[in-house]
Amino acid sequence: MAKSLYNKEETLSLRHKHIGPSCRLFFPDEPIKIVRGEGQYMYDENGRRYLDCITNVVHVGHGHPVVAKAAFQQLQVLNTNARFLHDNIVQYATRLSSTLPEKLCIFYFVNSGSEANDLALRLARHYTQHEDVIVLEEAYHGHLSSLIDISPYKFKHLGGQKEWVHVAPLPDTYRGRYREDHEDPAQAYAEELKRVISEAHSKGRKIAAFFVESLPSVAGQIILPPGYLQRARQLIHEAGGLIVADEVHTGFGRIGKHFWAFQLQGKDFVPDIVTMGKPMGNGHPISCVVTTKEIAEAFTSTGVEYFNTFGGNPVSCAVGLAVLDVIEQEGLRENATKVGKYLIELFTEMKKKHPIIGDIRGFGLFLGVDLIKDNDKRTPATEEADNLIKRLKREGIILSKDGPGGNVLKFKPPMCFSMDDAKFVVEKIDEILTGWNKN
Repeated sequence: MAKSLYNKEETLSLRHKHIGPSCRLFFPDEPIKIVRGEGQYMYDENGRRYLDCITNVVHVGHGHPVVAKAAFQQLQVLNTNARFLHDNIVQYATRLSSTLPEKLCIFYFVNSGSEANDLALRLARHYTQHEDVIVLEEAYHGHLSSLIDISPYKFKHLGGQKEWVHVAPLPDTYRGRYREDHEDPAQAYAEELKRVISEAHSKGRKIAAFFVESLPSVAGQIILPPGYLQRARQLIHEAGGLIVADEVHTGFGRIGKHFWAFQLQGKDFVPDIVTMGKPMGNGHPISCVVTTKEIAEAFTSTGVEYFNTFGGNPVSCAVGLAVLDVIEQEGLRENATKVGKYLIELFTEMKKKHPIIGDIRGFGLFLGVDLIKDNDKRTPATEEADNLIKRLKREGIILSKDGPGGNVLKFKPPMCFSMDDAKFVVEKIDEILTGWNKN
């Protein structure tokens, strides 16, 4: 077991003394002090094991030896900035390009999803010479000032909506305006987007980009209706803007059947810009923006050099390459498909006995379970979701929730999450809900 420098109380006291109070802990009333991770498990200072259902950053598993070895070996040899010629960055770009549509072939390596989305915004504005951005309700694209401005999830609690930001309805077919019984929800939500564009134009505004998470995450693990993004692309292009697909939460095979979640919309949908981040380095800070030659050339034509001190450094790219190797060699996309399907089957069966389970949605190991108080109004079961997560923690399971109502259980575990893990989690949830029903 890893040795701790301080006991838990000392660590907590020092955190309260030195770390910003807005940097919140999971389970703030009873925080867990994690000292070690392995695969899909984390261990506290007493050696207690927790099943990790939420750390999508550690994509191929905590402490993966292949990733750790790649970082260590490269760090022993060289780590410097990307202004020196080096094989790792071009090898990594080549490997990533093989997973993407052919036109998406120019890469900018950065250090976080926020940094990637901020650069994507700059690229879109330089290319279009427009300023305005359209986003979806409850969207979250990062913590930089530029991204708080285009994240309703954040700005509705802060300074409010800027005049250059326009918010379109979230294409949520469970809780949104057009639901699962609508004959063509993709077209209906596209018409709403068209209305937003028209309103912007009526005010003399010009659209630079439509930022969209390929599968909206903090909005409640939302699955966009098939065909929506194709229609959105046509509307945005007609308005002179670009489509930016935010894959920070969903990329690198998390959905199983595809490497990128935007590919769920079909082969004929290709974004203009894709951003990626969290899972790229299995916890190591690396992220990326990929775009077309035309957009990259427009950015270069400004005459202003783009330089990022740490972006694309040899160690980061060695780590990124190792993550790609592990995804392929360990069949993690196939595992995500298999285990995700099994989780949905287990929850679907459990829904028959527990009416609190409203909707079960997702692909691969990107899943949401929507808890409700009633079937007619689908009132979010917010308190129940909170209590369930606290109970699961006592059972050695780390789960979280999202959505505007704070009632959607979210599953984004390391990709090595197993069938036995899935069964264990669902059995514990069933056990807890059954106890509630008896009481």
